[in-house]
Amino acid sequence: MADYETHHHHSSIPKETALQALNTIIQLHFEKTLEKKRSIDLQKKELQKLFQFFFLFLGLVFLAQAQPSRLQCRHCWVPIVLLSLAHLIFYVSVAQTLRCINGFKYQRRCHKLTLGLATEKLREMKMRLGANGGGGHEFDGIGDNEFEIHYQEPPESYFGKFKRNWALHFGFLIVIYGFMVASSVVLLCF
Repeated sequence: MADYETHHHHSSIPKETALQALNTIIQLHFEKTLEKKRSIDLQKKELQKLFQFFFLFLGLVFLAQAQPSRLQCRHCWVPIVLLSLAHLIFYVSVAQTLRCINGFKYQRRCHKLTLGLATEKLREMKMRLGANGGGGHEFDGIGDNEFEIHYQEPPESYFGKFKRNWALHFGFLIVIYGFMVASSVVLLCF
């Protein structure tokens, strides 16, 4: 037993290696955070384009109905079916884009939490070095596992934000759909 204790005692890490490892982790998660931010921005631009094309299409349908034409009340099913298809396609596109945005936001949040933990560990390490006068190349009594930084995830309550976002967009689409169907009926039948 004594032999085991002498050969398997707590190993120490050179301070340069530990500092470099934490700095690498911090740099990696900082870059990943920026990468996710760029991905979110690109998806938001895509969502903006979808909205622009969709409202342009709705405007054209509305304008076509407002013009005096041969369309009568019995033909109101044509623009309603067209609007229904357009809304369905638009909703699927928005849902996919929002899913991507929410995924990137979640990943970005994870990287930010991990970055924060790694930064805190680095700060603690520098404080220990400062307390020791910066001397020595080893950390006394600190093992490899104390410098491990596990990937951090936000609490379950973080998902509520995404659910509110989905509900807001879905409600908006339902209101627009109802307005366009009602306006089609009013324009063609009254």
